[in-house]
Amino acid sequence: MNITAEQLLKIAPKVGASAGVYVAALNAAMSRYCIDTPKRAAHFLAQIVHESGQLTRVRENLNYSAAGLRDTWPTRFPSVAGAQLYARQPQKIANYVYANRMGNGDEKSGDGWRYRGAGWIQLTGRKNHFEVAGALGVIGDVGAFLETIPGAATSAAWFWWKTGCNKLADAGNVDAISDLINIGRRTGKVGDSHGFDRRQSLTRHCLAVLS
Repeated sequence: MNITAEQLLKIAPKVGASAGVYVAALNAAMSRYCIDTPKRAAHFLAQIVHESGQLTRVRENLNYSAAGLRDTWPTRFPSVAGAQLYARQPQKIANYVYANRMGNGDEKSGDGWRYRGAGWIQLTGRKNHFEVAGALGVIGDVGAFLETIPGAATSAAWFWWKTGCNKLADAGNVDAISDLINIGRRTGKVGDSHGFDRRQSLTRHCLAVLS
């Protein structure tokens, strides 16, 4: 299926006059990765719209307050004092919270910031960046590619497909999809993914728009 500019504007009004450009990239990416029914498209769009602030953000800025750090990474920032040492320092935060994970080196390597979330599904970590580069034939700066509209759309659809989200969308399983996209920000309980209520609400809205 193809979505229209009118439908996208109902889902992500912030794209504004550029809706046609976004729709072209999204339709190409969704077709390539079998996001080919209204139900699959609705679940996919709900998740990427949530992750990217209505497709307006292609890089994670990590400009968290101390309270925000404790809410997002409670195990890494168990105390207010510890969180205050990192608050409002995006590069320092990234290098700490993403160190020794997802193929990244230690905190001093700078990999956390270099491979912070990018694209509309916020692909994070050296492993994911290198994997998507190989899958999509990207040569050069992977981060720069993920920041383009075609790159953001295609990488999001690729991640969706490779993690089995199409089948989960067929089953209407918002919780499992959200967990896959938010690995590391949950405790394993139903509905505990970061922003789950908003994801669920957006999914219902997208289903209504595309039905």
